[in-house]
Amino acid sequence: MCCSLSAQQNLPFDSVRLRDVKDLFADDYGNIYLYKSKDFSFTKYDSVGKQKGKLMFALPFKIQSVQNPLNIPSFSENAQELKLYDQNLNEIQTINFRPKFGMIKMVYAEDLQQIWLLDESSKRLIQYAFRDDRIINSYPFDIDFEHIIDLIVYNNKVYILTDKHFSAYTFKSEKIFEIPSENGKRLRRENDNVLVLSKQAVKKLVNDSLITVFKEEKAQIVDKNSASNFVIKDNKLYLYPIQKEPAKK
Repeated sequence: MCCSLSAQQNLPFDSVRLRDVKDLFADDYGNIYLYKSKDFSFTKYDSVGKQKGKLMFALPFKIQSVQNPLNIPSFSENAQELKLYDQNLNEIQTINFRPKFGMIKMVYAEDLQQIWLLDESSKRLIQYAFRDDRIINSYPFDIDFEHIIDLIVYNNKVYILTDKHFSAYTFKSEKIFEIPSENGKRLRRENDNVLVLSKQAVKKLVNDSLITVFKEEKAQIVDKNSASNFVIKDNKLYLYPIQKEPAKK
């Protein structure tokens, strides 16, 4: 296990605010986002705990990432909609999949122009340019959709996280590898690195294996940005700065 971090710092978030939190996100500007499944709320705070925005949903939803806080994607399988939000959590755009597709199981917003869709009804992987309502590519994708938790498409590979495994496939649904993975929450891409975030750890894909780069045994929730790992434990929020490795000469 490889862990590169310094001493923890306790951030100013009271235990009442952190109670019932089911997920945590952190962007590179020091903002913290808390999701509560109890009321389907998603709230943005700055680094000192001041609220900067809040969303209240009527249905369950999945925030993909806050890596670009100017354009935050949120997918609801129940509503069959992808909504995009700005830095103040104001809605920018809604994409309704019902008129054009079957039952969309998972969405990966690759950039501000196109998204990848897993269509469970037709067993297809679809590359869709949502700005001009155009299907770029459609691939037969015959895998088990039932237990999928998250999806990333990168470098001509489809990375799938389920409740028990982390796998990669070709566009022809040929399995490249499958790695046991427990308590996985979501996938994340940082430059050329693909990460698996679980309840208590951050793992990086290296040569078709998962290497632990951060772990906190007592964590309730773990997330990271480019500079720090964030942990909720004992209803407190902690920051663990990541120590950069010195450049090789």
